[in-house]
Amino acid sequence: MADNADSTVIDRPGYSAPALEKGLDVLELLATAREGLTISEIAAALRLSISQIFRMIVVMERRGWLVRDPGDRYRVTYKVLDVAFRATPAQELAHVATPRMYTLSHQINQSCHLVVRQSASALAIVRQESPGTIGFSLRPGTVVNLFVSSSGHVLLAFADPAVAGLVLQSAPRGVNVKKLETRLELVRQQGYESQDSARVKGVRDISYPIFGFDGSIIAALTIPYVTFIDGTPGVSFEDARKMLESAARSISEGMGLQLQNAAG
Repeated sequence: MADNADSTVIDRPGYSAPALEKGLDVLELLATAREGLTISEIAAALRLSISQIFRMIVVMERRGWLVRDPGDRYRVTYKVLDVAFRATPAQELAHVATPRMYTLSHQINQSCHLVVRQSASALAIVRQESPGTIGFSLRPGTVVNLFVSSSGHVLLAFADPAVAGLVLQSAPRGVNVKKLETRLELVRQQGYESQDSARVKGVRDISYPIFGFDGSIIAALTIPYVTFIDGTPGVSFEDARKMLESAARSISEGMGLQLQNAAG
């Protein structure tokens, strides 16, 4: 799957579809509200009247995009992920990656997850829980920060340079772009990223790229490596890294990557 620079962070002003925009605003708002929101709360958050969004929400519920709980709070359904899987290579990627991720997790007694780029951010689409009693993992649908996470660094480091450049231009304040570019060059040279988790203390992330048949990056496979101090069996960090590298290569080959592309 080649990166498309035109669709990365470029706006196309001059076109307006107010009803569609309101519907998308509702979905994006509810995506950040895990406990759901009532219609009045949605209206207040979007600075709209209830009458402006009531019919829209009813239709979105009927079409399966939203679900209403007994407390009249609306939440986004898994239809969003279902459509994304069917409309993108994510479904094939998940089909290829899942058995390999299962094997990897059971070999190392750690969880792992698969992340894809989505415009100027990223999204976890598949996870494999640790077979042990303790572990850390991202639930599918979790938004991942491209600029600070291991997965994000891998996705940017191996992206088409034009696309990566556009994404870096959109970096929020506080991100040292020059320092990040230096880090991405290191990731390209060593072939992976490894750093302390940007989310949880005591976790060190390891990420490797997943490539498609044409050699372009399509995902990052990541282990949030937890160091156990209670005698829980597992493998060393370095052994886990090597097994992750092997799993990532296997998934890439399953997606059609040829050896000559890998070498290039």
